[in-house]
Amino acid sequence: MFTVGPLQENCYLVRREGSDRALLIDPGDEAGKLQSAMEQLGTEPEAILLTHTHFDHIGAVAPLARATGAPVYCPREELAVLAEPDKFFGAMFGPVEGWEAEHAIDGGQRLQLAGFDVDVIATPGHSPGHVTFAIDGALFSGDVLFQGSIGRTDLPGADHETLMASIADLLERFDDDTKVHPGHMGLTTLGRERAGNPFLQALAGR
Repeated sequence: MFTVGPLQENCYLVRREGSDRALLIDPGDEAGKLQSAMEQLGTEPEAILLTHTHFDHIGAVAPLARATGAPVYCPREELAVLAEPDKFFGAMFGPVEGWEAEHAIDGGQRLQLAGFDVDVIATPGHSPGHVTFAIDGALFSGDVLFQGSIGRTDLPGADHETLMASIADLLERFDDDTKVHPGHMGLTTLGRERAGNPFLQALAGR
């Protein structure tokens, strides 16, 4: 996990032990830092996976995709945002270079990449096309679920009820000991959030 950029976004490099191929999930900023880390580890990304396309999750996509040749997998509903981020986010967040994703992804897909089976799960609510990646029993949840909190729903295209339904689906599908690697803050588990996350208390009766 590399925490990058002004909003302290978590980017993940996922690989089999000793492998020279990896998955790079949500490279949000500081492309040089991420590139140096991969070089030191002796690994290259086989793919760049995006949970969603908010500016703090895509800031390093274009330079890293260009430098490594790794194809980018982006939620289908958010392809246009990745291609022209400044059109959607405006100057207040600084210029973000766009990228035409090589692959569109939707919930229900299973990808074989870098020696992993990657389940793509539709988890909209924080953004319209948001997905979560389930890899080896761990969830890379982007901005759906955090330690003691949930993703914002006061942004364009967000919806609170949709987000809560996405979280309920994850809680139903995966065990409590499932590790959650969120887009911000520290790692957690589904069980820990089920028990103590105040935003999830509304789901207790479902």
